[in-house]
Parts: sequence; C-alpha cells; structure tokens
Amino acid sequence: MPGADLAALRPDDAFRDALELDSLGFLSFIETLSRRTGVRIDDEDTPRLVTLSGCAEFLTSHPE
Repeated sequence: MPGADLAALRPDDAFRDALELDSLGFLSFIETLSRRTGVRIDDEDTPRLVTLSGCAEFLTSHPE
C-alpha cells in the first residue's frame, strides 16, 4: 500500500484490488478499523468491508 493513491479510491472500489492488499494487509486494515471505531468486527462481517461504501454502511448500522 505504500505509494497508493488514496484520493483515487472510489466508494465502490474493492480495497484489495485498488490498494494491492494481500490477506495480511486486509486483516490489518480490519483490525485497525475495529480498534479506531470501537466497533466489533466478526469474521462473518468482513465481506461487507471490502469497499469504502461497505465500510460506511457497516459502521453506521453498528453504533458504538
């Protein structure tokens, strides 16, 4: 992800493709998202979190 153009990331772009994240990078993103928002993210939630819009929808439907 170093050097990734985050400004070019569109709401429905898949993170893993757009940012060239491998499995560990995506897992790190999910853990950071959970830690920074205080929202518990279970394994079954991760398919919803592959885009910016998916993350926004998930987080707004799971208040702290």
